[in-house]
Amino acid sequence: MEHPEKKGIVMRILDWVERIGNKLPHPITLFAVFAVLVVLASWLISRLGVEVEDPATGDTVQVVNLLSGDGIQYLFESMVENFVGFAPLGTVLVTMLGIGVAERSGLISAMLRGLVTSVPRSLMTAALVFAGIMSSMASDAGYVVLTPLGAVLFAGLGRHPLAGLAASFAGVSAGYSANLFLTSLDPLLTDLTKVAAETIDPAYADGILLTMNLYFMIASVFVLTIVGTLVTDKIVEPRLGTYKGKYQEEVDYLTSTEKKGLWGSLIALLVTLALLSLLVLPSGAPLRDSDNFIESPFFQTLVPILLILFFVPGLVFGKITKSIKNDKDVANQLSDTMNTMGMYIVLAFTAGQFVAYFNHTNLGKVLAVSGAEFLDSIGFTGIGLILAFILVAGLINLFIGSSSAKWAIMAPVFVPLMMQLGYSPELTTLAYRIADSTTNIISPLMPYFAIVIAFAQKYDKKVGIGTLISTMLPYSIAFSIVWTIMLLIWMLTGLPIGPDAGFFYEPSN
Repeated sequence: MEHPEKKGIVMRILDWVERIGNKLPHPITLFAVFAVLVVLASWLISRLGVEVEDPATGDTVQVVNLLSGDGIQYLFESMVENFVGFAPLGTVLVTMLGIGVAERSGLISAMLRGLVTSVPRSLMTAALVFAGIMSSMASDAGYVVLTPLGAVLFAGLGRHPLAGLAASFAGVSAGYSANLFLTSLDPLLTDLTKVAAETIDPAYADGILLTMNLYFMIASVFVLTIVGTLVTDKIVEPRLGTYKGKYQEEVDYLTSTEKKGLWGSLIALLVTLALLSLLVLPSGAPLRDSDNFIESPFFQTLVPILLILFFVPGLVFGKITKSIKNDKDVANQLSDTMNTMGMYIVLAFTAGQFVAYFNHTNLGKVLAVSGAEFLDSIGFTGIGLILAFILVAGLINLFIGSSSAKWAIMAPVFVPLMMQLGYSPELTTLAYRIADSTTNIISPLMPYFAIVIAFAQKYDKKVGIGTLISTMLPYSIAFSIVWTIMLLIWMLTGLPIGPDAGFFYEPSN
């Protein structure tokens, strides 16, 4: 039996989140406002004479006033460079070129459908969650391909379609940061982390790798798949009960042409990997460093390598399935991909100004040193600090949906602050990724939330914001708890979270 009073409280909280979130300006406007606030704060704090001592060098650090003569000159002279030099801009656009061809040729969709339609019935839930997690290789394709497919498959098996939709949505959204491979999210977050870390230790920042969280994220795929499967089968589907709707589905299996395309793209991938290995493995290879493999050119060129690894199989799949007939089709697919990045490019302009101003004024270093001294004085460090950071990042995620937008705001403050307390930028980024992923599915402001509701209403017209959040809440709670415990175990055992990446920060000098 439902408890109306409790349901009313939940709905009021959800309504409050929606109202507050809807009143927030667009991220583009938000960064413009933040940039102006940084300018004003630089004037105020410099007038107050606030200064700190750099613990690394012993030098006195003061805030640079951007409303002084030199500061105003900097604002005008640096505007173009701040945009072009915004760290994630080039890496994201280059990576998306390869992903765009793989997605628009139909390769990504065929891979996802092939995976979830070829497994035994008993493993269907696990396959959906796993495929959802892995779908982050294709950016947001999982939302529009796998989420409705999960409902279709469950309906075709006589199970509740909303349970299949929930399992897929949980994997796609709550497990977004995890993957067995690098995705477009890795270069985006890595570049923002490096820029933030440069304010404390430029030499250390140069050594931060694109693969900084890879080991942990690979292990997370399997852990989250198990958790998502248990939540679906033991909590969500029993709560939904037997599906009594009249809507029936037929599963859209792969065609023979698509199967040939998948085999062809697999062969193309293996050949590409073999050719790329010749640039890395042999002694004297151009992308090899015989002294230190971690610092070899290979790890510094992963973005163009990702472009090639997505582009070539996507091209082969398109040629076999006739979705690509000539070079014009390829050019159109590349162009279409860049068209979808228009909003991101504009966002990069305002975000670039904010990040550049924040770093140029030394506000980041002053806040980091002052904040670290305060937290240290009250004894708020260690595991408690990590848990608090995850909680704060998760709450912010309820109001700001864009992962890159949030990290562009948070990284300049939290990365230096955690470095001052002895925690590595790699750890701070990892904790952020956990918080950012696990609360996606309960935020009504997440860009694809309304689309998922539309998918669900196909089977139940009564589904609304509250219904979907109540269905997805068990996943959010379970993923948050298990993923955080996994992080703490990783810390206590001292396992590396990625190649040459640990939990604690040691100054490079």
